[in-house]
Amino acid sequence: MDAIAVVLGRPRQLSLQQLQLADAEDCLTVDIEWSAISTGTERLLYEGRMPSFPGMGYPLVPGYEAVGRVARAAPHSGFRKGERVFVPGAARCFGEVRSLFGAAASRLNVPPHRVVAIDETIGERGVLLALAATAYHALAIGGDGRAECVVGHGVLGRLLARLIVAMGGDPPVVWESNPERAVGAMGYRVTDPAADERRDYRLIFDASGDAGLLDSLISRLGPRGEIILAGFYSAPLTFSYPPAFMREAAIRVAAEWKHEDLLAVRNLIDTGRLSLDGLITHHADAKAAESAYRIAFDDPSCLKMVLDWRAAA
Repeated sequence: MDAIAVVLGRPRQLSLQQLQLADAEDCLTVDIEWSAISTGTERLLYEGRMPSFPGMGYPLVPGYEAVGRVARAAPHSGFRKGERVFVPGAARCFGEVRSLFGAAASRLNVPPHRVVAIDETIGERGVLLALAATAYHALAIGGDGRAECVVGHGVLGRLLARLIVAMGGDPPVVWESNPERAVGAMGYRVTDPAADERRDYRLIFDASGDAGLLDSLISRLGPRGEIILAGFYSAPLTFSYPPAFMREAAIRVAAEWKHEDLLAVRNLIDTGRLSLDGLITHHADAKAAESAYRIAFDDPSCLKMVLDWRAAA
């Protein structure tokens, strides 16, 4: 079998290519309907700024946010043909072309344990499960739900804020300095950090990915306050020691989500407690991937770009 895939031949060189799928007897074959473009990790890969990471190297197929239908499933896989699923990358089927993480393609072979069945009604919004699981995992390591402030009103920041509310927490304050990104709050308040005078936050979640924010965040903590880094950072993170020392501040890194986080957010979505509405702002045919990636990276009004693969096979 063949697939059409987004291939980064080297930094800033992106094209659609027809690739032969390596046969994988124990894998599901999934025909992809939609995939999303990550403005975090995929942008770093595109610009050649990705820190050393397992599986790095060019050429590669990026992507870890895809929804499709099972085209082939072994009897023991737990899935059935025609079932709609979320695919968080993990494809290892493109031969000499690396997969990091390999979901931006019209067809994939993926291990069943990495795939999650989703309700038909979720449709293209299912591409957001990875970011929702990222937010859920960050909140889980935050312990007792004291979350008071979220930095950044992109998709990850919005999902963090929505999950805090959905899980019974007090609505957080969300910081956003870009007026175009400040709209769209659901049950919480968005403000410019310059207009927020608080200096006693107990728990701040950073979803900005900005490696230069630590000093300003530490200055907003109360005694023994904590910052949880939920974004992905390409540059080294540094901070001035005395302000952190005076507050006895804690800084924690949220690692990649786990499979159980995907299941947890799927349950919150299925029960109506978590909404994915209003987070996908842009669409493009997969055949226009090159321009779609530029829009996703450069247009501040683009929260999430989705590629439609249904006509690309």
